[in-house]
Amino acid sequence: MVAGSLLIAYEVSCIKGGLILMNRELPPRFMYPKEWQHLTMFTLLTLNGCIDFLSKNILPQRCVALEKCTLVLSFYELLLLFVSHVKDSAGVELQVHSLLILVVFLLTLVLTAELWAPNMFHLWLIETFLFLMMGSWLMQAGFILYRPISSYPWQDDDISDIMFVTTFFCWHLMINASCLLGIYGVCSFWHRYYSPSLKLKASEEAPYHASPPGPLYKLLQEVEQSENDDQALLLSKSSP
Repeated sequence: MVAGSLLIAYEVSCIKGGLILMNRELPPRFMYPKEWQHLTMFTLLTLNGCIDFLSKNILPQRCVALEKCTLVLSFYELLLLFVSHVKDSAGVELQVHSLLILVVFLLTLVLTAELWAPNMFHLWLIETFLFLMMGSWLMQAGFILYRPISSYPWQDDDISDIMFVTTFFCWHLMINASCLLGIYGVCSFWHRYYSPSLKLKASEEAPYHASPPGPLYKLLQEVEQSENDDQALLLSKSSP
């Protein structure tokens, strides 16, 4: 929600003279179509964050179905906007957006499948990986299209530049998969070798008398007391 609001403010401030919808000429024409699409994407992300905050903090009971449905609807709209966004693109820009569309499309399918199978670990894992890919590739796209590291713009008519866009995308795939695998391995190692010993240590340090006596313990005490009373009575009778 905060990130979406900051992106909205940044997009509006980047346009000199303000983000105008239509000019004053006749016939009127729409202005800044790509910027308006960016603004719509950021607004979708902000609204999705607002729904999450409302469900987790304001509603009397958290509604996970509402959060999931809102997220899926937002990604369907994002997919439509991305497909329309590349209509007049070519070369490097088209390749960058095409790979991003691929990630968003796969993520939309996974989120849709989670509506019917919300507790599948494999879908959670794929969703996490695709979110990592979407975030890292969006940052990479910003550097390729707007702030190249070499300070020289990428050339649309150079086939090597277009090929290296795909190469960088494959590097992002390998790096994100390695990060996810490393986090999963560390967590599994910790859970397997440290979590059981900590639980055992805590159970050993717990005092034996801390738990209240159960009904079986009370019954055994009553039986023992009655046996002691019978023995005392027999001893009193047998004594002269």
